[in-house]
Amino acid sequence: MHAKSVARHLTTAPRQHTAHIAPPPTAAAVDADVTGAVTGQLAAFCAESVAYSRSLDPVFATDVAERLSAFTLGGGSRIRPRLLWWALRACGGADAHVSGALRIAAALELIQSCALVHDDVMDQSVVRRGRPSFHAQIALEFPATGPGPAHGPGPSPFAQSVAVLAGDLALSWADDLVAGVDLDPRVRTEILRIWRAMRTEMVAGQYLDLHGQATSSRSAAQAIRTVCLKTARYTVEQPLALGAALTGADDSTTRALAAAGRCAGIAFQLRDDLLGVFGDPGATGKPSGDDIRSGKATYLLALAHARARATGATDVVDLLQDCRGSGPLSGPALASVREALRSTGAPAQVERRIERLARASERHLAAARLHGRAAQHLTELLRHVASPPGQDARTPEPAARYGAAR
Repeated sequence: MHAKSVARHLTTAPRQHTAHIAPPPTAAAVDADVTGAVTGQLAAFCAESVAYSRSLDPVFATDVAERLSAFTLGGGSRIRPRLLWWALRACGGADAHVSGALRIAAALELIQSCALVHDDVMDQSVVRRGRPSFHAQIALEFPATGPGPAHGPGPSPFAQSVAVLAGDLALSWADDLVAGVDLDPRVRTEILRIWRAMRTEMVAGQYLDLHGQATSSRSAAQAIRTVCLKTARYTVEQPLALGAALTGADDSTTRALAAAGRCAGIAFQLRDDLLGVFGDPGATGKPSGDDIRSGKATYLLALAHARARATGATDVVDLLQDCRGSGPLSGPALASVREALRSTGAPAQVERRIERLARASERHLAAARLHGRAAQHLTELLRHVASPPGQDARTPEPAARYGAAR
């Protein structure tokens, strides 16, 4: 092929064939199946993006783009899209908002894919959603690039590098979706402001997470700050803000939703920290004890250290310090860590904080003065996100999950 033809081929993006694009569903239809509607939007966009990737290079498309599409479509609770949707509906969103809402909701799932793929590389986690993580899939596909004398145990540089590229691609796809949304100029300005802030907050939170691991931080305040940036704002508060912004909601409503989302999001991550140590891998989709193995500076560990030092339990302090970031952690060693944590009473104290945050979230949501069926859906969804174990009938009681605190 002539060089000029190649250049045109590589720089011309695929065109949308609008005559064959189905009209967006009605708001009532999305109400009936938010997850299905968002997944449908995702599937259509990923198919288009994979097709363009294939026009660039079939190897890239097969190894990276198709795998990223499958990773994004193959799991996840779609919690961020559901929060966006029900915030929009509770703030008066109607049929006119459906197309934009579904595109932004799909973009949230793609930026989540970016976060998960990169996070698993940083933590060297080989399991995600009960299946091999992205870099682990690459390592299985290309075993010849696996660990060897040059770089020792762990994922190969090739597998890690491919995963980094895949995460970058997911972020690019997410930005493409948001950039293509047709919105009123004032609404668009606010949506882009929230989107830009959310991306930077997510990266800042991830850095603080890494910093806490590298410095063996024991600061409970810093752990909460990390949770707020990495999870609470990105997972709950900003999706709510995006939904409200799409309808042009007033400042009072937006502030109340933000406060409710922040409290629920912090509670969500604190419970995830508990599950990271005490959870059943069959339910969580990842190995138990990963946070200990990777040396994460969680609020749970910071609290346990503080309580152990305050009571003079030096054996507990030493055990937690020795096991933190130690890499492979045997079953008996993990059981010892769990018992040490229980002995400090830290898991029970984290549970109490989760309960307080859940109640605060409900108070803030009530202050938004939202009404109707959509507001009730939003209330129930935030309650599910923030509720302590035992309030959700699908989860075991705290004592069964974490053991009775001593």
